[in-house]
Amino acid sequence: MRIVALETLRPRFQNNLCVVVLHTDDGTVGLGDAFNQSAAVEAYLHSHVAPLIVGQHDPTPEEMALRLAPYVGFQGGGVETRANGAVDIALWDLLGKHTGLPVARLLGGPVRADIGVYNTCAGPEYIQHTSQQTSSNWGESEGDYEDLNAFLTKPGALAKDLLDEGLTGMKVWPFDRAAESTGGTKISQADLSAAMSVISEIRDTVGMDMDLMVELHGLWSRRAAVEICRALEPFRPFWVEDPIRPDAVDAISALTDEVGVPIATGETAIGRRGFLPLLQQGRIAYATVDVQWTGGLTEARKVATLADTFAVPVAPHDCTGPITLAACFHLSMAQPNALVQETVRAFLRTWYPRVVTGLPEIHGGRAALSDAPGLGLELADGLRTDPGTVRRITEVER
Repeated sequence: MRIVALETLRPRFQNNLCVVVLHTDDGTVGLGDAFNQSAAVEAYLHSHVAPLIVGQHDPTPEEMALRLAPYVGFQGGGVETRANGAVDIALWDLLGKHTGLPVARLLGGPVRADIGVYNTCAGPEYIQHTSQQTSSNWGESEGDYEDLNAFLTKPGALAKDLLDEGLTGMKVWPFDRAAESTGGTKISQADLSAAMSVISEIRDTVGMDMDLMVELHGLWSRRAAVEICRALEPFRPFWVEDPIRPDAVDAISALTDEVGVPIATGETAIGRRGFLPLLQQGRIAYATVDVQWTGGLTEARKVATLADTFAVPVAPHDCTGPITLAACFHLSMAQPNALVQETVRAFLRTWYPRVVTGLPEIHGGRAALSDAPGLGLELADGLRTDPGTVRRITEVER
């Protein structure tokens, strides 16, 4: 197997997505994707990665992880790490297709027949127009599956709708606008009451039948995060996610001394070295590793194994592309300490199928993998030929 081309596709319907296609001399393709600052990722892939991988014979994920490791930027989830993560996922896809095995089996699994999922209550246009994680980029549309607007305006009805689908877990973030107004330094009683009304209505409507994840996006100072977490305690959230930035390890440790809710963190923690201090403190209940942002499946499985050493379950992050989501499912099916997989029904039913086909189907709140080799995906018809798709390819010199 020889890599003969690296192709990128940036679709107009999701400005933050960069799809990576590795082509081999026998016609097989491996798929990956990167999310956030897609044009910068594209430039890095063609200027730096393509010269190192195009023309290579039988490159392995571990080998390329070493070759592509940046000299600077390795401590964060910047352009280099996200782009390398997309390439790594594509290499695992290629390896599976050449061996005829699903990636989950290459990773040593499966250890389960299916896995539960929860719904992150975003809408179809969430974080679509810019790379900013702000309410101005929430993209609240009026169409189907606008779950973000629903959790803000009719949270009880949304919770019941999700339960009727068999989804028993949901994630909401009603505190973000309050953080934006103060820089996260404090929360007013009015803002706290308004956000808590969302939580209260969900519990009043569906009780404890719904696992309720509350996302704080790392926007808060420790004192304000303590106040929010204490207000949430009577409602027994399944977890509170990223109340403080995950690199503020000592602050997270101090927070957990003061509150009685489980803390989940990790989507923006990068690699084993990013997770190790969090795990050593013994204060996080769940590790929400992002398979792509952490550098790909090669690094993510090491993070998951490291978490298992500290008896911490992993719950991989979604919202970063359909190919990454497929990689998450394969990791979760192969990893003994995988707890649950994040999904966004608004993405799965709108723009994800415009990128790839073959994603695992969800029934009754659970997903199972097919026996298809690799990640089990194919590019969707029309993605390349869409006039709004920016396509670029670097080929082997002839």
